[in-house]
Amino acid sequence: MGRLKGVIFLILQLLFASAWAKIGYFWHITDIHYDVNYTVNGDSRRMCWRPEHGMGGNGGGSRRPAGRFGDYSCDSPWRLVESAARAMKSLHGDNIEFVLWTGDSIAHVNDDYLSTEKVLMVMQNLTDLLRHTFSSQFVFPVLGNHDFYPQNQFPPRRHPTYKRVADMWRHWLPTEAIDSFEKGGYYTIEQKGRRFRLVALNTNLYYRANRQTSRGRGFRRVTAKKGRPWEETAGPESDDGTPEDEEEQEDDPAGQWRWLEGVLEKSMRNRETVYLVGHVPPGVEERSANAKEPLGSFKDRVNRRYLHLVRKYSHAIVGQFFGHHHSDSFRVIYNENGLPISWMFIAPSVTPWRTPGGANNPGIRLYKFDTNTGQVMDYVQYYLDLEAANSLDSAEWKVEYNLTSFYGLPNVSAASLHELAETFLMANGPTTNVEPQPPPQEETKKSGTTESLDVPLPIVSPMLGVDLFERYYRANSVSYKQGSGMWGTCSATCRRGHYCSITQVDYSDFQDCMDTQVAVIQPSIGNNLSCKTFMFLVLILPLM
Repeated sequence: MGRLKGVIFLILQLLFASAWAKIGYFWHITDIHYDVNYTVNGDSRRMCWRPEHGMGGNGGGSRRPAGRFGDYSCDSPWRLVESAARAMKSLHGDNIEFVLWTGDSIAHVNDDYLSTEKVLMVMQNLTDLLRHTFSSQFVFPVLGNHDFYPQNQFPPRRHPTYKRVADMWRHWLPTEAIDSFEKGGYYTIEQKGRRFRLVALNTNLYYRANRQTSRGRGFRRVTAKKGRPWEETAGPESDDGTPEDEEEQEDDPAGQWRWLEGVLEKSMRNRETVYLVGHVPPGVEERSANAKEPLGSFKDRVNRRYLHLVRKYSHAIVGQFFGHHHSDSFRVIYNENGLPISWMFIAPSVTPWRTPGGANNPGIRLYKFDTNTGQVMDYVQYYLDLEAANSLDSAEWKVEYNLTSFYGLPNVSAASLHELAETFLMANGPTTNVEPQPPPQEETKKSGTTESLDVPLPIVSPMLGVDLFERYYRANSVSYKQGSGMWGTCSATCRRGHYCSITQVDYSDFQDCMDTQVAVIQPSIGNNLSCKTFMFLVLILPLM
């Protein structure tokens, strides 16, 4: 009962605070993966390159021409990248506070076709595009794992590439931010006149593929959790037999852990709220959850250390924003008592490139938030139907969904996202005739902005026969092949993979979740808050 009161208190606190909010907006764009060699005369089996470029492919089959705005087997052509920037400007370009750009500018090509100069050239092209598109606003960028040569190999100390990128982004970042970026690719921005801070992380330092800082695998069953919360006292061995604590080149690559904890400690003392922004997120990628070796991005110890900091400073951290997976998903982080205390949004990519988990339509996201506290109030997900754009030779970016109306959420909080995730294992009857609808949108625009976020929102609920997981699953690939046989279905095992990835960011907890007997359950009283109680809050609180 105490946990139920805690959840209700959090929701009421957020509701009453919203009455005094000063509303603002910001864009989030990620994983552009611009391919300078893309051509409509290229081979879609070979990254849409011309044969003379020598890019290998899967071979076999007949050559399929590439589309002018892209192909699901290839990375982004300039036409697609430019259309995304134009859409951001035309849909909501003037009245925004800032833009989050969470990395991965470079195409998915082998290092044989890259160099430091080529990587920096692509990053400069995208920097110029965003700078010209948002000439009166700040863009806050972070590095993606592809934004370095060789790929993924970010050094744990000062490096000439960090300095060159810092110089490239100097017009957006203050001197103090430039100094820390040159040290290790990270920085913080204080919103002047507000108790709100943005912290941009270089999580590529912790990426499992980064041999400069880690030679271990990203995911492995872990049972020992003694000592400091992120350390293993048993001293497990790496793949080459070397004790893991000895193979770490640095316990704190580029000094980012110490710096981050210092920033969060200061924010707690000053009663600031904080956004954590990065490229590679912690936890397991939801579309690989059922694989033989689930794709965890961080090393075990690093993953736990990140979660430890989020739990310790959860009162200050009001949002976490990542990319990397190319899919549309979220995460919920819990405290020691199982209470949801923090959330994380993973935004979909601009590139439609088919990852091992599948392809997706290009996406960009607009957030609505309280500019004084940073509290996120909603977001609109926009997307480009790539097949339609290629067929019509015109890029029409449309609303895919609005977060709160799409899922029937009373607010954006760890508590409401927890309850949403809990419905993913509930059976709600037939869903084949349930089609998600975009939010209503006003015909007129004010100051070049779309007003759809301010329109009264409909309520949806699993209690009304709507399978919210079905909606999530479609959004997860940004409505890729929606309504076609290629879109596919998600079995009970598939559902559990998504559910465990969302609710169990710790690797061992994720494995325990996956080892639980697979079943889709009927709605009932949950471990934290009943579905009926949640629906009471959804229906009643907006009227208070």
